Amino acid sequence: MRPLRIGNASGFYGDRFSAMREMLTGGELDVLTGDYLAELTMLILGRDRMKDPSRGYARTFLRQLEECLGTAHERGVKVVANAGGLNPAGLAGAVRELAGRLGVPVRVAHVEGDDLGGRFPGALTAHAYLGGAGIAACLDAGADVVVTGRVTDAALVSGPAAAHFGWGPAEHDRLAGAVAAGHVLECGTQATGGNYAFFAEHEPASLRHPGFPLAEIHQDGSAVITKHDGTGGVVDVGTVTAQLLYETQGARYAGPDVTARLDTVTLTQEGPDRVRVDGVRGEAPPPTLKAGLTRLGGFRNEVVFVLTGLDVEAKAALVRAQIEDALERAESRPAALRWELARTDRPDAATEESASALLRLIVRDPDADTVGRALSGAAVELALGSYPGFHVTAPPGKGAAYGVFEAAYVDRSGVPHVAVLPDGERRQIGSGDDTRVLEDVP
Repeated sequence: MRPLRIGNASGFYGDRFSAMREMLTGGELDVLTGDYLAELTMLILGRDRMKDPSRGYARTFLRQLEECLGTAHERGVKVVANAGGLNPAGLAGAVRELAGRLGVPVRVAHVEGDDLGGRFPGALTAHAYLGGAGIAACLDAGADVVVTGRVTDAALVSGPAAAHFGWGPAEHDRLAGAVAAGHVLECGTQATGGNYAFFAEHEPASLRHPGFPLAEIHQDGSAVITKHDGTGGVVDVGTVTAQLLYETQGARYAGPDVTARLDTVTLTQEGPDRVRVDGVRGEAPPPTLKAGLTRLGGFRNEVVFVLTGLDVEAKAALVRAQIEDALERAESRPAALRWELARTDRPDAATEESASALLRLIVRDPDADTVGRALSGAAVELALGSYPGFHVTAPPGKGAAYGVFEAAYVDRSGVPHVAVLPDGERRQIGSGDDTRVLEDVP
């Protein structure tokens, strides 16, 4: 069978808005994916859902589709994205409404079952990382657009590959190859020169506007990582290596569909901006699924004192003692305080800014007022009674809520994995009995 060309148009919620259009019009594709769900995104979507239960998905995706759905349909490109976030059914409904309004006859499906909120009281969001089998079922049923909640980033690629080539769950090596390719694509332009430690080895002009990556996946699970001709950035063994090792913790890269052995990967520069990824071996997945939990940790605030000129350390000590005393006298003291002195000053500096150091105070507390009015008053009242040249970068404002992310592991057999097909059929995806407990590689 011919290779399956899968492109990526998003590495996070807020990535380049024009990427979907650029990928659809820049060259041939079979599938276009988008990863919108960083751990922070789940917290953001959780707070959105608190304000409006009908929300909880990445609305940017809808705006991109409004511009690009017709193009995708005309070119026969399937769209697969995890933009459903906490509400994949809601996003699927919104996509259908959009398609009807635009007059584009696409079939929409979604994947759900990842929400574990009832099992973790006190969590704002709790979601298991599902694999690609639900996506594959939706595509097998004729879906043109598939939206999911929390799936692994690589599942956006391994799911379409399994559907296209007809791979079964026991074809570990082939699935592992697709997972490796998906892991390279998932962060978008990080595979084409973005955030690359050795960027200085390349022409600066080539990295100004890096193109998004794509993978040509073959039936045996091997792949070629590349990008559309004429786009910026670079794809070489170095950029692919950097992304392949990103967020990994060992030779076994575990996922819901397969555990990929990263110590078996071979990377070969096949030509300009073409890197072959092959030799990837796979093993049965672990018997547990990872779950990501977010919760509201309380409220935080900060104030940054500017220390200009001489005696920076002494000035920092003075204002720190004054603030500590003021907070001790306040009705309630923040539960946590952290001071950081950044020596950004230069001797004999030409400007006031380059002669200044920054002393940052960060406070946290369960109560918003404790990190709001108390801190504001303590800082502002020192304006004429502290170190010479006292000023701050901005007056402290109200406390802002902050979130906490935690990981948990749950038995895979207890997590429903449901593909909701274009005709509304709800198909249960089996958890599988073929598993292997994760162990470190010697």
